[in-house]
Amino acid sequence: MGPSSESRGRWPILEQWVETGKWKLNSSEVHFSILTMSLMATTTTSTAATANFWFSSPNRSQRKTLPIKQDGYFLFKPFSKIYLLSSNYTASTSLRASSTVLIKQDKINCNTEIVRLCELGDLKNAMNLLCDTPVSQIELKTFCVVLQLCAEQKSLKDGKKVHSMINLSGFVIDGILGTKLVFMYLHCGDLKQGRLIFDDMTKDKVFLWNLVMNEYAKIGNFKETLFLYRKMKEMEIEPDSYTFSCVFKCFAALGSLVQGQEAHGYLLKLGYGSHNTVGNSLIAFYSKCKKIQNARKVFDELVDRDVISWNSILNGYVSNDLAKEGLGIFSEMMAEGVNVDLATMVSVLPACAEMGNLLIGRSLHGYAVKSRHFSREITLENCLLDMYAKCGDLDSAVCVFGKTSKKSVVSWTSMITGFAREEKFDMAIGLFREMEVEGIKPDLFTITSILHTCARNGSVESGKDIHDYIVSNDLQTNLFVVNALVDMYAKCGNMTEARLIFNQMVERDSISWNTMIGGYSKNGLPNEAFDLFMKMQSQFDPNAVSFSCILPACSSLSALERGREIHAYVLRNGFITDRYVTNALVDMYAKCGELSVARFLFDRIPKKDLVSWTVMIAAYGMHGYGREAIAMFNEMREAEISPDAISFIAILYACSHSGLLDEGWRFFNIMRIECKIEPKLEHYACVVDLLSRGGRLTKAYKFIQAMPIHADSTVWGALLCGCRIHRNVELAEVVAEKVFELEPENTGYYVLLANIYAEAEKWEEVKRLRERIGRSGLRKSPGCSWIEIKNKFHVFVARDRSNPQYKKIESFLESVAMKMKEEGCLPKKRYALVNAGDTEKEDALCGHSEKLAMAFGILNLPPGKAVRVTKNLRVCGDCHEMAKFMSKMVGKEIVLRDSNRFHHFKNGRCSCRGYW
Repeated sequence: MGPSSESRGRWPILEQWVETGKWKLNSSEVHFSILTMSLMATTTTSTAATANFWFSSPNRSQRKTLPIKQDGYFLFKPFSKIYLLSSNYTASTSLRASSTVLIKQDKINCNTEIVRLCELGDLKNAMNLLCDTPVSQIELKTFCVVLQLCAEQKSLKDGKKVHSMINLSGFVIDGILGTKLVFMYLHCGDLKQGRLIFDDMTKDKVFLWNLVMNEYAKIGNFKETLFLYRKMKEMEIEPDSYTFSCVFKCFAALGSLVQGQEAHGYLLKLGYGSHNTVGNSLIAFYSKCKKIQNARKVFDELVDRDVISWNSILNGYVSNDLAKEGLGIFSEMMAEGVNVDLATMVSVLPACAEMGNLLIGRSLHGYAVKSRHFSREITLENCLLDMYAKCGDLDSAVCVFGKTSKKSVVSWTSMITGFAREEKFDMAIGLFREMEVEGIKPDLFTITSILHTCARNGSVESGKDIHDYIVSNDLQTNLFVVNALVDMYAKCGNMTEARLIFNQMVERDSISWNTMIGGYSKNGLPNEAFDLFMKMQSQFDPNAVSFSCILPACSSLSALERGREIHAYVLRNGFITDRYVTNALVDMYAKCGELSVARFLFDRIPKKDLVSWTVMIAAYGMHGYGREAIAMFNEMREAEISPDAISFIAILYACSHSGLLDEGWRFFNIMRIECKIEPKLEHYACVVDLLSRGGRLTKAYKFIQAMPIHADSTVWGALLCGCRIHRNVELAEVVAEKVFELEPENTGYYVLLANIYAEAEKWEEVKRLRERIGRSGLRKSPGCSWIEIKNKFHVFVARDRSNPQYKKIESFLESVAMKMKEEGCLPKKRYALVNAGDTEKEDALCGHSEKLAMAFGILNLPPGKAVRVTKNLRVCGDCHEMAKFMSKMVGKEIVLRDSNRFHHFKNGRCSCRGYW
């Protein structure tokens, strides 16, 4: 059966259906099987009733009654409504409606199943089903649920697939769908794509802004967060408490105090001042901006403080170096009955470490052990390690370290720095090597800590090993590490290697320059320090540390004029309030002979620290004012400043150079018994020097033999100097052998013994000693003296004839010698140190470098200006006598600084009073 012949050709689609047993509608793409069509073809055509069987498009539901043709089919022109009627069907059924119901049911089932799989966390199967489902059947809710799961499982790949399907679906990316899509990208780490979607959306919800702003804050792009905050305000989107919590973190990180205070005012206007979340972020913001009083005010105004509030203000005090106040807050917290959490513990333990309060630290440790909340918390264990190490209880630190199951790099670094702090440098270096064996990779802080340890210990070989590690791990481009490496070589005295690394640095900061300048100053290379300081100024403005580093170079050279220029720069640029700079200025003036100016500056330091007092005590000592040094030491103790080991070196030195034997012994005993400071080699050397200068040579020798630690060349050398002063040749020979054994390459001690022999006129011994020096290949450091006039240094060596004014100098010295003889002051020929006649000895004495420098100063300086001469060795006795005579003869003050101390010659007297 088929269409009538007259209808053929008019309806090609239906003709095709009849011929092939299939038909399809253009609009719906719904296919019916041959079986369905066969059923329609085999039905009887006996009835002439109106057929009610109908089919309509999915978007329509109206019916039409159509007459039936003789062949059982009614054919019509296709349009939006197509009706198929069969005279053989007794029941009225809609095929189109049935198909629509089935499709709709499948659509509902697919969406429900995808949501169910997402709720189970089965992203893989949810994505498989999503991809198999036609895009047109996926609901908006389904896309949102899948995107949420992609975000939770951080599956960026699946998230991007969903994004592509959304684009095909025709859904507008905005509202809840846009928010979910942005959230997915941010949570999966693709901030760039998330921001692109965010920028194209209607951004009227504060939640969406908070989402993006928080993500920028997480990656440290605080400026972009604040840019969005300002944009948000421009669009009149009202921020909420979460917004303010985020932006205050950014203000704190950038140190934007003024902008933060403006935001504080804005949030008060909006009524968020009582919100704990906002209050806590405000406390943290003000604390990080060093406005702890503002932070405390916010804390006090919070009505319902939680543990975060207490932790914020506690951490604020501790991070602002107010450990005592921090412990006070902790006590209040305990009194209020607030439960302590991990953040509390890691905030209060550093306060205990800073205060050295081992008792509270131990109590907290006990609490942590008893509490189950802190079991095996690595952060807490590291804080305990640090606390015990900083409180000097290394045994407890080692115990905690041993019980730490999962030692992190922080754990190892805490122990290394703990050993270094207690000057157990070898153990610290050994622990670093053990750390490498255990496979723990050191971080930048570990590297810099171990380099600092090597620097303090002078362990240049271990430092070189760390240098090799830095190169092999490609860390030589890290500025932080390279600065520490330069510092290590500088403090170990290897300025050549330090300068090589410095020259190779791609990037330098002020720390790099200051480290090199300070290294040159401390290693006796003041000219190099000055050169580098001048080069630095072309790239960086000097800071307080720069002046603290360059001023010792002025001290080393006795460069008073340069020191004054730097002082003027300090005053002009407001650095005089920096205590480190002022301490360096006091030291510079003292070492350049201007003791009165040094005291003037010292008196104007508003809050003197231990360094300030120690510098002034040492200044009085080196100028021979022992009584004044003792008075200063006692004044320091009255000011409740506890002396340290260096302070005692300064006071012992002062007593030694002023002949205050009993006072020196008293301070030595105070150090050991009262202050519980274990004497070091420097202290023993000062005591030996004190006894030797006082003529107690035998007692000094016995003192060395009774020392609990082995004496070094400095201790024995002090006794050898005493032997020269008191001309004890026999003991000098015994002591010299000890010194030669300990320091065989130091020519200074050979020269000292030769001088002892020469002064005793034992010329054969002098000859043998000089031959011994020659065989050893040693060379004596030549004596030289210098004087600064009009910012220019004039250097002289013995019998130096190179100076253009030599003839005038020689003539002046001859006239001085003549007048000395006339007044009965005969030359001290034993200081000539040559085996020759009296005339030759006098000529030798006349040519000493310090005499040439003093004469040059007298001839070239204006009246009333002191002559300031520096010598690299100890001044000889004859030059000392001539300086006294010249000061009286010409009416000028002569300030002579030798390798031991200062000599102030005025009106024929010297400040040393014979103790030199």
